[in-house]
Amino acid sequence: MRKFIFSGSLISAVLGGWGTLQTTRKGPRDWRLILMWVSWAASVAIAVGTIVKQSQDADEFDELGV
Repeated sequence: MRKFIFSGSLISAVLGGWGTLQTTRKGPRDWRLILMWVSWAASVAIAVGTIVKQSQDADEFDELGV
């Protein structure tokens, strides 16, 4: 869990979601808003995937005993 909390990429993605949320509350509701949410979801998914992959790589590295 700690690897997710302290990950810079995930923190950045969550903060980007805050901006998207503020735009949703105050901005116009059109097709660009949908694209903003899709983009935010993709960035969170990529950040989580990167963290999981790095964790798996670190575990493999530890198993090799290097």
